[in-house]
Amino acid sequence: MNFFRGVMGGQAAGPQPSGAETIQKLCDRVASSTLLEDRRDAVRALKSLSKKYRMEVGTQAMDHLINILQTDRSDSEILGYALDTLYNIICNDEEEEQDAVTPLPVSGKHKNVSVPDENAQKQADDLGAQFTDKFIQDPEHVTLLLTLLEEFDFHVRWPGVKLLTALLKNQGAQLQGVILVSPMGVSRLMDLLADSREVIRNDGLLLLQQLTKGNAAIQKIVAFENAFERLLDIITEEGSSDGGIVVEDCLLLLLNLLKNNSSNQNFFKEGSYIQRMKPWFEVGDDNSGWSAQKVTNLHLMLQLVRVMVSPVNSPGATASCQKSMYQCGLLQQLCTILMATGVPADILTETINTVSEVIRGSQVNQDYFASVNAPSNPPRPAIVVLLMSMVNERQPFVLRCAVLYCFQCFLYKNQKGQGEIVATLLPSTIDANSISAGQLLCGGLFSADSLSNWCAAVALAHALQDNLTQKEQLLRVQLATSLGKPPVSLLQQCTNILSQGDKIIRRGSKVQTRVGLLMLLCTWISNCPIAVTHFLHNQENVPFLTAQISENLGEDERLVQGLCALLLGICIYYNDNSLENYTKEKLKQLIEKRIGKENFVEKLGFITKHELYSRAAQKPQPVFPSQEQMLFDHEFTKLVKELEGVITKAVHKSSEEEKKEEEVKKTLEQHDNIVTQYKELIREQDTQIQELKEQVASMTSQNEQMQATVTQQLSQIQQHKDQYNILKLKLGKDNQSQSNSQGDVSQVNGLQTEELTQLKEEVEELRKQHTLLQTQLGDKDALINTLRSEAAQTAEGSAGGSENTELLKELEALRSQVQSQSTEINQLKTERQELLRRAEAGSSDVVPSSDGSLDTAKMAELESRLAAQTAETERLKDETKSLSDSRADLEQQLASATSTVAILQTEKAKLQTEVQESKKEQDDLLMLLADQDQKIHSLKQKLKDLGETVEDEDDLDARDQTDDDDEEEEDEDED
Repeated sequence: MNFFRGVMGGQAAGPQPSGAETIQKLCDRVASSTLLEDRRDAVRALKSLSKKYRMEVGTQAMDHLINILQTDRSDSEILGYALDTLYNIICNDEEEEQDAVTPLPVSGKHKNVSVPDENAQKQADDLGAQFTDKFIQDPEHVTLLLTLLEEFDFHVRWPGVKLLTALLKNQGAQLQGVILVSPMGVSRLMDLLADSREVIRNDGLLLLQQLTKGNAAIQKIVAFENAFERLLDIITEEGSSDGGIVVEDCLLLLLNLLKNNSSNQNFFKEGSYIQRMKPWFEVGDDNSGWSAQKVTNLHLMLQLVRVMVSPVNSPGATASCQKSMYQCGLLQQLCTILMATGVPADILTETINTVSEVIRGSQVNQDYFASVNAPSNPPRPAIVVLLMSMVNERQPFVLRCAVLYCFQCFLYKNQKGQGEIVATLLPSTIDANSISAGQLLCGGLFSADSLSNWCAAVALAHALQDNLTQKEQLLRVQLATSLGKPPVSLLQQCTNILSQGDKIIRRGSKVQTRVGLLMLLCTWISNCPIAVTHFLHNQENVPFLTAQISENLGEDERLVQGLCALLLGICIYYNDNSLENYTKEKLKQLIEKRIGKENFVEKLGFITKHELYSRAAQKPQPVFPSQEQMLFDHEFTKLVKELEGVITKAVHKSSEEEKKEEEVKKTLEQHDNIVTQYKELIREQDTQIQELKEQVASMTSQNEQMQATVTQQLSQIQQHKDQYNILKLKLGKDNQSQSNSQGDVSQVNGLQTEELTQLKEEVEELRKQHTLLQTQLGDKDALINTLRSEAAQTAEGSAGGSENTELLKELEALRSQVQSQSTEINQLKTERQELLRRAEAGSSDVVPSSDGSLDTAKMAELESRLAAQTAETERLKDETKSLSDSRADLEQQLASATSTVAILQTEKAKLQTEVQESKKEQDDLLMLLADQDQKIHSLKQKLKDLGETVEDEDDLDARDQTDDDDEEEEDEDED
């Protein structure tokens, strides 16, 4: 015990041992003691020496401590001492070493304390890395540590969490690999977030931060272990943006999980966690006195939103997140912060950047942002208020960059917004009573502040980006330079600033201003031949550009020379040869004489070789360390990359090559037109095919429905048939079970019913035949009447009149016979009706008899009535038979009458022919008689002249009349 007194501070006699010796003895005690209390006291002593003698404890005691972790699992106190000792020798943070002695009520975000002696700090870091390498040489040690984290005891779990965090800080990648392959390794660490003790939960957050750094696989596992739900719950419990450092730790862990991890971002969006971010940004009216922790928390929350809509993400994922943020009201909440008063400058700047990326490339979000108004009197659009900050040189540099980025994102792929901005510059839309975006841009473009010049030029260039219509519209803008002078175009004013030698050039001589104007001009006239023509129309522009390119200027002016070369190259490439003095060929000759082609290409390459060019090309957001380095715009770097090669080729091409190229272009355009026509035709055919397919599908479905209906109906019919057969069989069995007497009556009645049915059918058939005969008879009557009238007309002059009369008489007799037969048929029908009535009455009488309810007298009466009905039926059968015979005779007579009518028609035709011939003969005779009368008259006249007696014509007529009467009498006697 004297040994422990010496170690623990007690007085001991003799010389004091050195620290190394003491540690060696303690290690021996740990290794050799059989009593748990001795080992525990030795480990506690090592813990107390581990800070002062870090090197010695780590070198001599690490293996013994690891052995304690393996063997003494049952004693939580010794395990806690061993874990604390290992943490002290591995941890490199002085502050954490001091805090490790006593548990804190709430763990915080530990900040590294700078050590005056940098060499000592470097040695401490190297020492921690060495001990970490020694510990993880055997992966089983890490597995053992993960197993110990399952212990619920505070003195074991909390030191284990801190030790694993320190190991990850020193050798993160190696330890991540070990934990990744360890069974349930990540799941054990995720359980720390569910610990009810805040100290362990909060240090578990720090542990997961280190674990998820730069390892996408572990990030995915943590995310799918329900990390998002747990972290958002903790943030809500801690007070969201008003919470403490625990909220900050949760946000840092969320950033680790989501940044550059598309899988986790999609999982976050699909899990509807974006909607849970909206309450974070609900700020009150009184925004004064924000704490530093709230500023930090809100800054991290804004960064989390930006991670989800970052331009480096895939376009589809970004668009989906932007849509969700608009639908859940997150964008609206951010715009509220944007227009609120009293918001700290760094939060306002980050909010502007966040809104920028939420609306970038999303038409719906851009339209909403355009409708946002600032709470001023009168209300002004948010865009105008932001532009006022951008062109104000008193605003912070980072804030002005953020506003520029917001304006760029508002116009990105937004032709509607571009048109609205350009429209504010046109003469017809300028309102003198209000400040517009166009007026602010023009004011910034020509102000004395070079940064305002550059920002306004870049903003205006984005209003023209990939929009030929707005490039042409901007040519209409006129500026009033001074009183008494005519207005000049905006394009002319920009070139004047670059080329003239008055006060304007002294303001524009700054590199930043000139670079901004040249980028604006290059963007403006590229892919716009009309703008190129306007630019070349000013006689001073081309000489200025060639002079700038050909001069040997300093290092700072090289970028300006490169941009001038690019501008001149655009004038060549997009030249439509409408100006005779500045055609493509003449401009190339000018370059060859004044500059030289090789020199021109070399100066053109100064742009891409500039050190700031590659930095601007990396991402769209304009982030610059200082104002002087703000030279290039991201979209402009894309334009340079696109045009540099084609301009170089255009300068070196000869006129013949250009002609061939134009012919090839025309041919390709023709081919493209043909291909376009075929594509349209194919598209139309595809549409028709699709419509036909839809019709076929619709008809197929209808057919299937009809078939199903038919099948169902068939099955129902079959069911009805089966039911009918069953009832029929049942009825037959019931009839068989009746008595003999009743069976006889039923049999007789059944036979009678069958005969009556047959008789009904025969009578119905006769009725139909009678109707048909009546119809035919009516037709024959009409024909006979016609023949009678014609025969009556021709009877006077023909010899066949007697035959027609006989035929008519015969037909009249036939008609009377048919009428008599019709009367008989009607009588037969009446008798049939009476018979049916009697049969029904008999049936009704038979049914109660079958039930056995009639007495013998009624049965006898029924039998007599049945016998009478049977006799009546026999008589009716005989009459039907005779009627059938009469019908056959009538049909035969009708057939003979039809043949007679045909013969009469033939004879009528002959008679008509004879009548016509007789009329002709009579006409001829009349002519002869007239001639004879003329001759007789002349002869009589001669005889009278000669004195002869001549009879008068009246006497002759009387004599002829008498002769005719005698002839008629003789004919009648002969008849």
